[in-house]
Amino acid sequence: MAENVKDRWASGDVYEPYVGRWSRLVAREFLAWLDAPTGLDWLDVGCGTGALTEAVAEGRAPKRLVGIDPSIGFLDFARRRLGGAGADLRQADAQDLPFAAAGFDRVVSGLVLNFVPDQPRAAAEMARVARPGGEVALYVWDYAGKMELMRHFWDAAVALDPRARELDEGRRFPICRPEPLRGLFEGAGLTGVETRAIDVPTVFRDFDDYWTPFLGGQAPAPGYCMSLGEEARAALRERLRASLPARPDGSIHLVARAWAVRGRKG
Repeated sequence: MAENVKDRWASGDVYEPYVGRWSRLVAREFLAWLDAPTGLDWLDVGCGTGALTEAVAEGRAPKRLVGIDPSIGFLDFARRRLGGAGADLRQADAQDLPFAAAGFDRVVSGLVLNFVPDQPRAAAEMARVARPGGEVALYVWDYAGKMELMRHFWDAAVALDPRARELDEGRRFPICRPEPLRGLFEGAGLTGVETRAIDVPTVFRDFDDYWTPFLGGQAPAPGYCMSLGEEARAALRERLRASLPARPDGSIHLVARAWAVRGRKG
């Protein structure tokens, strides 16, 4: 059960209703914070289904836009979605970027860092391919705090099954806090490092809109959900139904917080 659950990243169509739709909201706020001029060369590390890449294409008129991701399924989804955006999407590893040094004005990443096994190496790679005077920036979910759709899930799961604690992303990913993110970027040699919270609303029309994405079996929480037997999964569903703050019309209004960090290449 819990100890046998593996993180899976294969289908953009499954991922999109779970997290992709909320990542797109964060991406826009993230880019507004960076406030980069138009006409730059951008690299999106771990572009996934293309949320951040698409926001760059639409809002920053890049001269060059490249995205890398290890998942062919995610890249296929992103290519379909970004067909006319002129983005160059490639399969590659964040820990070994296939680019020469100092090739990009902005190197960014959304919701990826905590899943990379060697996070200092990934940060160093991002810094390596940034040009002097360029910027490296990323965001991750606040799993331990205000990423509420996941926080409600794991609190309910652990109450029913203490073994789920080991899979709780708030526990698994201590990097997803301002202080560790700052230390990571400073350790990669970046200067003027800043962090901030980005909060976006996650409004579900009803309980099914909240619950159904957890049945996709992809990413940590859905993977755990689908590892359960039918009876245990039903118990989890009903505990969530009872604990979520539903409004009189059945809608559920939560907040998704991301922690963002930025630093400049000297």
